[in-house]
Amino acid sequence: MEFRKAGWTTRLKRFALAVDSWVDAGLWGAARRAGDGYERIRSFSDRLTLSGGQRVAAEFASEGLNIGIVGALVMLTFAIPSFQEGREDALRHQVFAVTFLDRYGVELGHRGARHDDSLSLEEMPDHLLKAVLATEDRRFYDHFGIDVIGTFRALTVNARASGVVQGGSSLTQQLAKNLFLTNERSLDRKIKEAFLALWLEQRLTKNEILKLYLDRAYMGGGTFGVAAAADYYFGKSVRDISLGEAAMLAGLFKAPSKFAPHVNLPAARSRANDVLNAMVDAGFMTAGQVDSAKRNPATPVDRRRDSSPDYYLDWAFDEIRRLADDGKIGPDRVLTVKTPHDPAIQERADETVESILRQHGPAYRAKQAATVVMDTDGAVRAIVGGRDYGASQFNRATASLRQPGSSFKPFVYAAALQAGLYKPNTTVTDRPVCIGNWCPNNYGRSFSGSMPLTVALAKSINTIPVQMSIAMGQATGETHVARAARIGRMKIIETSRAMGLTTPLNDTVSLPIGAAEVTVIDMAAGYAVLANGGKRAKPYAALEIHNSQGDSIYRHDRDEPAAQVLSTQVAQDMNFMLAKVPTEGTARRAALEGVVTAGKTGTTNGYKDAWYVGYSGNLVGAVWFGNDDSSETNNMTGGSLPAMTFKEIMQFAHQGLELKPIPGVAPPDPKAPAVARAPAPAAATATSGPGAGHMPRQSFEVLSAVGAMFKTIEPARAAGPRLQVGIREVSAGAQSRIR
Repeated sequence: MEFRKAGWTTRLKRFALAVDSWVDAGLWGAARRAGDGYERIRSFSDRLTLSGGQRVAAEFASEGLNIGIVGALVMLTFAIPSFQEGREDALRHQVFAVTFLDRYGVELGHRGARHDDSLSLEEMPDHLLKAVLATEDRRFYDHFGIDVIGTFRALTVNARASGVVQGGSSLTQQLAKNLFLTNERSLDRKIKEAFLALWLEQRLTKNEILKLYLDRAYMGGGTFGVAAAADYYFGKSVRDISLGEAAMLAGLFKAPSKFAPHVNLPAARSRANDVLNAMVDAGFMTAGQVDSAKRNPATPVDRRRDSSPDYYLDWAFDEIRRLADDGKIGPDRVLTVKTPHDPAIQERADETVESILRQHGPAYRAKQAATVVMDTDGAVRAIVGGRDYGASQFNRATASLRQPGSSFKPFVYAAALQAGLYKPNTTVTDRPVCIGNWCPNNYGRSFSGSMPLTVALAKSINTIPVQMSIAMGQATGETHVARAARIGRMKIIETSRAMGLTTPLNDTVSLPIGAAEVTVIDMAAGYAVLANGGKRAKPYAALEIHNSQGDSIYRHDRDEPAAQVLSTQVAQDMNFMLAKVPTEGTARRAALEGVVTAGKTGTTNGYKDAWYVGYSGNLVGAVWFGNDDSSETNNMTGGSLPAMTFKEIMQFAHQGLELKPIPGVAPPDPKAPAVARAPAPAAATATSGPGAGHMPRQSFEVLSAVGAMFKTIEPARAAGPRLQVGIREVSAGAQSRIR
C-alpha cells in the first residue's frame, strides 16, 4: 500500500486542532485548580467564622482599614505640594528683616523677623523658654513634629467644652504655618502643615526650630519675634526681661492683637497669669516661684503717644514683600529701605485726623477716618490707617473697601474724554435718564438743564456720568440703551484700571456714579495720574533698597518707568475742570491759601462714606471718613470733614515747597510767590465761623472739662434754639446739606 505525504492544508488543520486541545485542557485544568483553591480557602475561613461582638469588631476593623487606606492616599495627594514648598531655600524665602529709613535717611522703624540680632537661644532667659513651652507645646522635645498625645488631649478637651478651647498643633506645626502657609482654616492647610512639620524636624534640630519660632512669630504692635517685642513693649533687651514680662510675651503667641498690653492691659495681665499657672501645671516652676510675678505684674511702656508710623510701616513691608515676589530684589532678605516718608507730614496728618474726629466726630456720628498723602509720581509720604493703631491695626487706607460716591466721577469723565466724545466746554443737559427701571437722581432731586461739562462736574450732577456711559457705548454703533451703557461701563472700568484702581469693579448700572468699592490709596493714585500729566502713578514705598552688604539692589527711578495711561490733553482737560471744584463747586472748604488745587468730593447713599480727593502740582491727598460697620453718619458729606481735613494737612504739607503748576491749570496770579507760605494764624481766621479749624488735644480737653462743669449748673433753655452740628450751624427745625 502506498502512503502519500499530507498536504500543507491538512497539516495546518491538525496543528490548529492540537493548539485548541491544549488551550482547552489548560483552561479546564486552571479552572479545576482554582475551584480546589477556593474550596480550601472557604473551608479554612469557615473555621474563622465569628459571631456576636467579635463579628462586629471585625467588621469595624475592616472598614477602618479601608478608610485608613483611602485617607492615606488623600493625605499624600495634599502633601505633595507641601514638599514642593519646602525646597532647599524655603527657610529663607519668606524671612525678612527690614530697616526702614525716611526720605532724609533717618531710621523710621523695623518690620519682619529680628533674626539678624545675633541673639542665640542660650542667651534668652530660661523663664521665657519655659513660659513659651508651657503654653505652646509642653512635649516639644519628646515628639517628632506632630504631638499625637497632645492632639488627642485637645480633641477631648474641646469635645467636652463644645468648642475650641485648646489647640492641637505642635510648636513645629505652628512654625510651619508661620513660615510657609496662611491662616486659612481648611483640611488642605492642616495636612500641609503636618507634613511640613515633619520636614522641618528632619532638617533642623529642636533648638533651631524653637529659635526660629521665637524669631518669626507675630507679637502685635507691628513686631515680629520676642526680641523685637521685648524692646517694643518693655523698652529693654529680651535678655533682661523678668518672669512677669516673659509670661506676658508668651501670652501673645495665642492672639497678639487681643492680648497686646498696649491695647488691653487687663487682658494681657490675665493672660500672663494663665501662662504662669501653665508653668506650674507643667512642672517647670513651683507656685512659690510664680507668686511674686502674679503680685507684681508686668507694666509695658506707654505707647499711647508713640509717634511710630505703624500704618505706613505695615504697608511698606507688604510692598517690599511684593517686590520680592516679583523678583525685583533678588534673594536678599536683610534689607535697608529708604522710603519717601515725610515725618512732619505724617505727624500733622495723625494729629489732624485724631483732632477732627475727637471734636466733630460725635456730632456727625463718624468714628473712623483714613488718609494718604503722596507725590504726584506715587511716592507715598504719609498714611493714616485709622484714628488709633493701638486699638486697631486694620489699615483703612490700604485695605478697607468703601464706595467712593461722586469722587469716582473723574474716572468716568476721563474715559469719556479719552474716547473723544467730550471737551470741557461741551454743553450737556441735566435731564432724567433711565437704564431699564433704574433712574438716577441728583442730590437735590431736581434737574438743572443745559450747562458746560465743567459746571456739571463742579456741581456733581449725577445724570451726566450715566449719559456718558450710554454715549460711549453708542459710539461703537450699539443703539440699544442698556447694551450701550454696558459697553460704556466696560470702558470706564478699563480706564479706571489703567489709572490705578486695583480692586474689583462690578459692572452695575450705578457704577458711573460711584457704586463700586475702592481703597483710599488707590483713589490717591488715580488722581495722581491727572496731576502727573497722564502718567501712571503707582504708589510706592521704596526709593532705594540696600542689602545686608550695603549694595544697592533696587532704585525706583531706575527700575519702575511710568507708563502714559491718559493722553496729555485729556489730563489737562480733567485738571482744568477739577480745579473749579474747590473754588466754585462742592469743596470750598478744601481750598488752600496761595496754592492752586483740584479735586472732587464724594458722598454715598445714607451718608455712610464721605470723601475728598485733591491735588496740587506737588502733592496728592485722599481723605475718607465713615464707620467700620458701614453705619450711617449724621449727614456727613465730602465737603465737610474730609475737605476740612484735606485743607489742614495739605496747607501744612506745602509750606516751603517750590510750587509746581498743575498741567492745564494756570496760576491765579502770575505774580504769586513761587514758594508756599504758612497759613494765616488762628486769630486771623477766627471770623470764619463755627468749626473753621480745630484746636490741640490738650486745649480741647481742658476746655471740655470747663464746659462740662458749666453744663451741670446751666438751666434748661427754651425749645427751638440754633444748634451747632459739627462744623455747620442749623436751626432746630431744619438742616442744611453740604455736598
